[in-house]
Amino acid sequence: MFKNFDVIVVGAGHAGCEAACAAANLGSSVLLITQNLNAIAHLSCNPAMGGVAKGQIVREIDALGGYSGIITDQNTLQFRMLNLSKGPAMWSPRAQVDNIMFSISWRRVLEQIPNLSLWQDEVIGLKIDNKKVCGVRTKMGLEIEGKSVVLTNGTFLNGKIHIGETNFLGGRIGEEQSKGLSENLKEYSFEVKTLKTGTPMRVDGRSIDFSKLEEQKGDSEPKQFSFFVQREKALEQRSCFLAYTSLKVHDILREGFDKSPLFQGRIKGVGPRYCPSIEDKIERFSSKDRHQLFIEPESNYSSLFYVNGFSSSLPLSIQYEALKNIEGFENAIIQKPGYAIEYDYFPPTQLKDTLETKQLENLYFAGQINGTTGYEEAASQGLMAGINASLKVNEKPAFTLKRSESYIGVLIDDLITKGVDEPYRMFTSRAEYRILLRQDNADLRLTPLSFAIGLASKERMKRVERKKTSCNQLVSFIEKTSAEPKEVNSLFEEKETPQINQKTKISQLLLRPQINLKDLADNVPSLNDNIQSIPKDIKEEIIEGAEIIIKYQSYIDKEQEIADKLSKYENLIIKDDFDYQALKSLSFEAREKLTKIRPKTIGQASRISGVSPSDISVLIIYISR
Repeated sequence: MFKNFDVIVVGAGHAGCEAACAAANLGSSVLLITQNLNAIAHLSCNPAMGGVAKGQIVREIDALGGYSGIITDQNTLQFRMLNLSKGPAMWSPRAQVDNIMFSISWRRVLEQIPNLSLWQDEVIGLKIDNKKVCGVRTKMGLEIEGKSVVLTNGTFLNGKIHIGETNFLGGRIGEEQSKGLSENLKEYSFEVKTLKTGTPMRVDGRSIDFSKLEEQKGDSEPKQFSFFVQREKALEQRSCFLAYTSLKVHDILREGFDKSPLFQGRIKGVGPRYCPSIEDKIERFSSKDRHQLFIEPESNYSSLFYVNGFSSSLPLSIQYEALKNIEGFENAIIQKPGYAIEYDYFPPTQLKDTLETKQLENLYFAGQINGTTGYEEAASQGLMAGINASLKVNEKPAFTLKRSESYIGVLIDDLITKGVDEPYRMFTSRAEYRILLRQDNADLRLTPLSFAIGLASKERMKRVERKKTSCNQLVSFIEKTSAEPKEVNSLFEEKETPQINQKTKISQLLLRPQINLKDLADNVPSLNDNIQSIPKDIKEEIIEGAEIIIKYQSYIDKEQEIADKLSKYENLIIKDDFDYQALKSLSFEAREKLTKIRPKTIGQASRISGVSPSDISVLIIYISR
């Protein structure tokens, strides 16, 4: 019934889908096994993709040849570029998406890729021979052979759902937990721990009085995530809305604290610091009179709205009573309760930088099984795990990304060197080289690397080369060409910036914070002619990229210089069998941590908690000899 697959992917969430597609597109035979084929890439929590740092990750996935950006663009309900008032390192794309069609679109993609098969079943164990994974065992009694296995089980491993004093087993509400894998892996000395996450109730939009809420529209000129696949038609955007809790709402919620699984100790797992439940927020921030809530549409094919910021595990009666005291929700009808869920994860210090486990060869972990939170973080791990599983079975070199190359590189390096003790969420502040890792240049950074291993297509690579050439040409023109006072002084007067009295290089004028490239193009004919000659499909990208380069070149150069200097030691390789215990000049804690984690480079070693700068100096001296 089943052949021997190159790669078996377990779980069809965001990590599993990207892993399966990447491996199959690299030429491997792939089997994707999931408990429910009707819930592929389901948006379990908020119906959105992207956001601060997360949007950069989605663009990096797209640049590498993944599908999250393309499918997001196909199903966008609203698009916003966040943090535009800040520098370009902070600009972060975010899209509200159609939850129903998002899943359908992912299934269409999976079913159109050669070498990729789907199977609805539950994996309860692994086939292991001499510490090498060679297949899976399923609930239906099947033993399916595979040269490598990628586990992307999300919140399903021994998942337990909490609503007040009620609790029951499940991976998501309405879906069974996954049992057996955690127990199987413990037999091979894997460390297993528990985390917690949650989700708010879903409200019938027909019962919300939107006239009492603040409307939040999308961008007037919405962009998209994919560099390669363009939208076929103009985006028709839907509005989101803002609502607010009150002291009365907080008092009602406090009435349920004595039955809260969070406060009464029934929930043992640590929850996400940056996405706390509403009861956690009013307890931790007791001085605040209100909390902001984002009311977001779930789909064009449903009346459901997601109450972002109102996640809760309190008794349903308390949740409902509190909701009805929020202005605009007096007559609210809910269709799904809010709940918390505990699930198993495997501390990611047990992984190599390829996301292959150290204990068992040919076994890869990706997504929430590694202690992360968020669709975007999961999808990027799935992409990298799928790539490396395929490369390894085909006896090709591994594919990894540096911290100076991508947010994905930062994410994976953080996981394998620092580990997690709470659900990991990506932020721009986690990256040392933010000005290099912008959302606008993800294709320039990563598509050539992906093309080199055979994942990014020739067409995608040609587009990147065309973009790079066009951007360089525009920058060169701006640096060489001057503007006359009569061309720009009226603009400068309007923008309240000093006028000029002699010809001045356009690049110098563009350094003024009040002035942008489009403003100058509207007033300087030669610049406008040059911009109009740029191919239409990449024109907006070129304008944005060229302006960023001109305005921030000194910052970019400085950061690149720092990255280049640090790379000397960052990439200094440590042999896999290095005997840290024999190096007595290292601290006891450093020897212990380094022996356990076994970093691949000095750079990774320097980021391990408990390894001091003096320990790193000792390592550098010893290895350099």
